Amino acid sequence: MPEWHNLKEKKDRIEHTMAEVTNIYFNNEDPHCKEFAKVLNGRVNEYFKTKGISKYGNGEMYFKTVFMLTLFFAPFAAIIYFEPVWWMALGLAILMGLGMAGIGLGIMHDGNHGSYSKHKWVNNLMGYTLNLVGANAMNWKIQHNVKHHTYTNIEDHDEDIEPKAILRFSPATPLKKVHKYQYLYVWFFYSLGTFFWVTIKDFAKITRYNKEGILHKNVSSVAKEYAILIITKIVYFSWVIGIPVLFTSYSGGEIFLGYFIMHLAAGLGVGVIFQPAHLLPEVEYPEPDENGKMKYSRFVHQLYTSVNFANGSKLVTWYGGGLNFQVEHHLFPHICHVHYVNLAPIVKATAAEFDIPYHAKKGFFETMSEHTKMLKWLGTPDSQLTKA
Repeated sequence: MPEWHNLKEKKDRIEHTMAEVTNIYFNNEDPHCKEFAKVLNGRVNEYFKTKGISKYGNGEMYFKTVFMLTLFFAPFAAIIYFEPVWWMALGLAILMGLGMAGIGLGIMHDGNHGSYSKHKWVNNLMGYTLNLVGANAMNWKIQHNVKHHTYTNIEDHDEDIEPKAILRFSPATPLKKVHKYQYLYVWFFYSLGTFFWVTIKDFAKITRYNKEGILHKNVSSVAKEYAILIITKIVYFSWVIGIPVLFTSYSGGEIFLGYFIMHLAAGLGVGVIFQPAHLLPEVEYPEPDENGKMKYSRFVHQLYTSVNFANGSKLVTWYGGGLNFQVEHHLFPHICHVHYVNLAPIVKATAAEFDIPYHAKKGFFETMSEHTKMLKWLGTPDSQLTKA
């Protein structure tokens, strides 16, 4: 377990490189990085060739798809048909939330990365399961696929580490007094994540991306994407709120409470899988020089900024969509997550051969503890950086 002074040393290592830059240029021509990428890609390709299997989804993936969709919709149907007493209804709402998180972690995620199937229409369909549960697939692709996967843990470029409300996820973010307590209240904000995403964040995101010009670069029609967002939101709220209002005797307050509880469960489920993978003491926050140039290639950059955890837990791996194999995911987002458990030994051995870090935590609860300590450190003056 890393000691606190290592976190302070991390701050000292990167503080002198802080600079205000607009464009980022990865050092993709570095010979060592190029050779590592060549060798690793060759070994991974050889794995699939030797096994005679596809890099896309398999029977496990298809079963998970049916399971997670059922986990989400079956409790909803039970609530509408049986109208159980309040405590049973809330329990079913929690199951819906877990199903919702499972859809996000293990279905839409692969679909939007194009790794669910070799067929584009299948990937698009699976990606749109995100719209089915209230969020927007295009917003996700821009924030996650483009900004997060390309600029992982780079201040002002990776939206996942942008300051959110009273949360601080990067040493480069200005420190506020309230951050001292974020390690305590962060879990509530994680729980609120999907609720704010479907109600407010999607509208703010698409407007932001349109103003930045990034939406136009990633879609064929901006008007079409606005229409998709609005129409799918109407459809979503019509069934998730409208059906209980029309076909049950629950009061408006009871329906909203169930809806809110569902999102608290979903938000926490998503948060404890997504958040620790880039917010642990081992990760780096690489900064560009004054010209925007990064030290490593984009490929190698991923190993410095990602951490695996609980790789020995079949439950975490299955439910979490393989995202506890975050290193493998960031190196090979085009490969379905069901293969990561078998790719991990290849990646680890190759990284060691090239003297490149391979970060991994053994247990889930150990990871949560270290994540909490990292958040606590980010609330202290020791973590504050001074920009050049």
